[in-house]
Amino acid sequence: PESYWGYVDPIGPRSAFSEGKRYAESLVVHYRQKHKLPAKIARLFNIYGPRLRLDDGRMIPEWITSALAGQPITVYGELNDTATFCYISDIIEGLIRFMKANDLGPINLGSAETLTMTEAAQTIIQLTGTSSSVNPQPRPPHLARQGTPNIRLAKEKLGWFPVVSLEEGLKRTIDYFRGARSIDLPGQ
Repeated sequence: PESYWGYVDPIGPRSAFSEGKRYAESLVVHYRQKHKLPAKIARLFNIYGPRLRLDDGRMIPEWITSALAGQPITVYGELNDTATFCYISDIIEGLIRFMKANDLGPINLGSAETLTMTEAAQTIIQLTGTSSSVNPQPRPPHLARQGTPNIRLAKEKLGWFPVVSLEEGLKRTIDYFRGARSIDLPGQ
């Protein structure tokens, strides 16, 4: 839930990312108070979709790129670890509704539907039609476990919830990646 403060190792390999988000929220709140402005805080969870860079480094782009190349999909951690994924158009709709609302947040925007890493990787393999396999690897020390957002406030205050299924969102993303691999895109 939005009230969860989280746990952050302030000197760990991923600390700059995690502490940066916490610091940014603190700045927004203090700026809002000092200048009496309606600055808002949205917490976004595991977004994916077309137009992500092929070398983005996040799970979905990495897994799709591997599958399309016929390479194994590397899953770090336990295969039964869970994650959530929210399609970009759902996030954009949530942000637009949040911008129009009186609430200042923080408010969680993401999918509350969890699935195992194995299920997600196998869905990508199935949708790409490749013979890739799932390659489990130990979790690196800096890799955070995936959280599942509680989106109750977004439902109540914004009337928002994700509507694009994982399968449909992955189909659209895979189609984009197929095209992006065949042309030389800037930054790819």
